Amino acid sequence: MFDHKRAMISIPRPLPSEYPASFGTYMKHVPGGDILDILAQQGEEIIALMETIGDIGAQHRYAENKWSIKEMLGHLIDTERLFVYRAMSFARGDDTVLPGMSEDAWEAVADHDGLDLDDLLDEYWLVRAGTIRFFQNLDAASLARRGRADGTTFGVGCTAWLIAGHGRHHRQVLEERYLTGL
Repeated sequence: MFDHKRAMISIPRPLPSEYPASFGTYMKHVPGGDILDILAQQGEEIIALMETIGDIGAQHRYAENKWSIKEMLGHLIDTERLFVYRAMSFARGDDTVLPGMSEDAWEAVADHDGLDLDDLLDEYWLVRAGTIRFFQNLDAASLARRGRADGTTFGVGCTAWLIAGHGRHHRQVLEERYLTGL
């Protein structure tokens, strides 16, 4: 692993004005504390939980036309990459308005079900480790910058919190809808 404690600066919990209102459902899932610690712990918890499910179990869908567990994990990976790209673009002062994403369209062509669960978990951790390293190397000016994506404005620092909230949201869905059927 790596030392996620070497952040140059703390990333405070964002105010509601710093992110789109539609992300409020994600933000409510994130407890207080050091967001880099939260991201590291969350990554370890997701991996441990997925390892108990196994490759065959990770193909489970809780209903017809719903993502499998592997597809949900792939969605977490893709979305985290997208959020970090947005944060990097804004942190570097790029004023390009970035597009949104179509999560269902992305997942329809991703073939995450065809991948081995262990490979997906390795990819998940590598993306998460890169996310943590990116945020811990930002200075206060970079963290304070804002940008536009998918028609809304939000701050760089809040993106770390949104990633954690998105992950917690999907973990809750996993526990409430998927694991009850296994």
